[in-house]
Amino acid sequence: MQNYVLTELDSGERVISERLDHVRSIALGFWIGAGSRDERADRAGVSHFIEHLLFKGSASYTAQEIAEIFDALGGELNAATSREHTVVYTRVPDSRLETAIEVVADMVFSPAFADLDSEREVVLEEIAMYEDTPQELVHDLFSEAVFGGHPLGRPVIGTADVISTIGRRAISAYHRSMYRAGNIVVATAGHLEHDRVVALLDAARRAHPDAPTRGAHLRRPLVEVPQAGLRFERKDTEQYNVCIGAPGISRSDRRRFAASLLDSILGGSASSRLFQEIREKRGMAYAVYTFASQYTDTGLVGVYVGTREENLAACLEIASEQIADVAAGNLRPDELERAKENLKGRIMLSMESTSNRMSRLGKSLISDTELLTFERIMAEIEAVEADEVSELAAVLLPPERISAAGVGPSEERFHEAVERINPALLARAA
Repeated sequence: MQNYVLTELDSGERVISERLDHVRSIALGFWIGAGSRDERADRAGVSHFIEHLLFKGSASYTAQEIAEIFDALGGELNAATSREHTVVYTRVPDSRLETAIEVVADMVFSPAFADLDSEREVVLEEIAMYEDTPQELVHDLFSEAVFGGHPLGRPVIGTADVISTIGRRAISAYHRSMYRAGNIVVATAGHLEHDRVVALLDAARRAHPDAPTRGAHLRRPLVEVPQAGLRFERKDTEQYNVCIGAPGISRSDRRRFAASLLDSILGGSASSRLFQEIREKRGMAYAVYTFASQYTDTGLVGVYVGTREENLAACLEIASEQIADVAAGNLRPDELERAKENLKGRIMLSMESTSNRMSRLGKSLISDTELLTFERIMAEIEAVEADEVSELAAVLLPPERISAAGVGPSEERFHEAVERINPALLARAA
């Protein structure tokens, strides 16, 4: 049985909640279907910039009052932006829900967009911080290598050129177009009554009659996946920070459970192949892992490794060999079972958090993904067969689909290493 309740307000926002009797807190999130893939090139980073500006004051509260209120509640208040959504979230004691809803609703529906220039400088510093953090920067380069000129290939944080010049009018126009009722989900989980949550949200929404109603955002689909790409940025680092991988699957793809198990087997845990082969057995890297992202119509799968120049080519060859071995159907007898238990255990532990339960509800609804019961998820994971995992590796990660991105001291050394796993990349770059 599903434990959540779903209601749509008269104004168009969807409200979803899950009651948990064993806690005394409530996690609350306003999920907006606005992310970096929804931006024009000359507005790149505006979703993330707005996320910052929501905290700088609203129609009823100054930035300091917002901070003081949540400190006095003993609560948490934060926000995040991704390629497909923005979320403003809080966790408070159950007795403080009304205040939390009033303040967060005011932030989301009626931001003042105050202190624009000072917050602009904060975001520019954040961009500079990422530029100085090669293990983060390489992931943005990798998205660009995989998706090319599509908005999915741009960094969520935006670019200094756009952030330093974008004005209040453009920011307000984007907010009005994206923060529409039909594009907003409010998710809650904890010690709550659904009807009371709906009543509080309805009252908070009526306090903002000028906020846009109805109208969901229509997202531009990825019509054609670009050819595998190559990106490199030279920096005087001790290590090369490298990502290799390819387009993945969408979040509604039935193969997503097999994809999660493939991720776990290749590099998602301490017993995974790449962690054992590259770090534990050979000592060639401190950080090596696999990663996966799933979007509305596509996804991203990849391997990250940070290593010194003398180990770079060997690390990429080992990664390529292990991918090919899995794709060939050579899963060891205990490998899949251990990956299943690892994934089920992590999901089970995550469900003990009200914030994680709230995020599961909000993310599923804002992305129009089926919201499965805990029991159904466990059953889907258990039902995955070894040949499904191998077939997915073969489909997603053959050598000709592999893109690569790197940050390090020598582009020539990087190219030499990449050529061993996908020679076509260098041929196209020439």
